[in-house]
Amino acid sequence: MSKTLYVGNLPFTAEQEDVRDLFAAHGEVVSVKLMFDRETGRPRGFGFVEMADADMRTAMEALDGYDFMGRNLRVNEAQERAPRAPRRAW
Repeated sequence: MSKTLYVGNLPFTAEQEDVRDLFAAHGEVVSVKLMFDRETGRPRGFGFVEMADADMRTAMEALDGYDFMGRNLRVNEAQERAPRAPRRAW
């Protein structure tokens, strides 16, 4: 079983492998997904790391506030996105 962590305040120069390596030091990483702006393709400064359930708490406690490439990370358990109302056609 795995859980997803929200990772905020990522440096814009960070790549998936950088984030994977950082979290892998604290347990099994299932996947890493960094978010990018749809229009510009620029990094948005946050992402999600899916980890084995048993390792998630350890990584979260160790890396929340951790200085990574000059930025203090914000790491917590990801929350499900609330459903949005359908768009109206004008």
